[in-house]
Amino acid sequence: MSLFPPLEPYHRDFLDVGDGHRLYVEQSGNPDGLPVVALHGGPGGGSSPLLRRLFDPTRFRIVVYDQRGAGRSQPYAGTEHNTLPHLVDDLERLREHLNVPRWELVLGGSWGVTLALAYTQAYPASVAGLVLRGVFLCRQQDIDWLYTAEGAGRFYPDHWQRLIDALPEGDGDLMHRYHRALSGADGDPDGERLAREWTLWEARLSSLTPPPALNVDHNARAMARLETHYFVNGGFLDRPLLPRAHQIQCPVEIVHGRYDMVCPPEQAWLLHQALPDSRLHWVAAAGHSSAEPAISQALVRSVKALTARAARAASDNRSARYTQES
Repeated sequence: MSLFPPLEPYHRDFLDVGDGHRLYVEQSGNPDGLPVVALHGGPGGGSSPLLRRLFDPTRFRIVVYDQRGAGRSQPYAGTEHNTLPHLVDDLERLREHLNVPRWELVLGGSWGVTLALAYTQAYPASVAGLVLRGVFLCRQQDIDWLYTAEGAGRFYPDHWQRLIDALPEGDGDLMHRYHRALSGADGDPDGERLAREWTLWEARLSSLTPPPALNVDHNARAMARLETHYFVNGGFLDRPLLPRAHQIQCPVEIVHGRYDMVCPPEQAWLLHQALPDSRLHWVAAAGHSSAEPAISQALVRSVKALTARAARAASDNRSARYTQES
């Protein structure tokens, strides 16, 4: 099942969420359709037009937005007042702002999975179902996989060496050294260079067969600044996500590439085991990126499957009420 055709938003807006932050928000599809929201990765990755194309535009009211500091949200790459609890509350404020009784579906990829799980745990009545791609649980071991020599660097030693060599000499581990270097003034040439190197490392790992030339200039500063800001602080998680996953009672569809080098597949398996109403779809010969055709096609199928499950559940509930009333 392929992506839906490209479409333009029927409404764009900025939502003031306080602390000097304004979120870029767009709506596409059917204004009277089922409300769904897509959460981008990163932190700091920003939204993509591809996210709109995962949903049937005749059936869904599609909400896509940029999280604090990402994409077209303001201030760009801002780290002040930017934590996971802020992002969770922003999503609930967005739901209220748009007069959405509850999200019929929340779709999250990578870091968007972290946010979707944290949001659903904080506001369970606001979410009817989840579609999760490239599961990132934001445990320390998941962060270490990406940013220590014992993890993904063992599979991509040449790219790992380039990430190390880009840094000037200094004390501390790679994560903290990049964090310090990227915290300087905007427009610093060395900071811009390091932001590109940081973002290129993850981009090279994201697809099973990445293109020969990768251009990350459009989001490098936000991605690098926000990822290091979040990850030196353990994702700002007050409690681990996985031990509380069983509290999520809504239906969940999980899509994960068998050869995901950004988020090793173990995370998807553990989450599936913990969630009481989840289905896990392995995608063969695929990596992490939602832009990989096999991943995007699996997401379209999962959105359709989750919607069908919700419709069957609603029908069963109506039948049960009818039987009781009779």
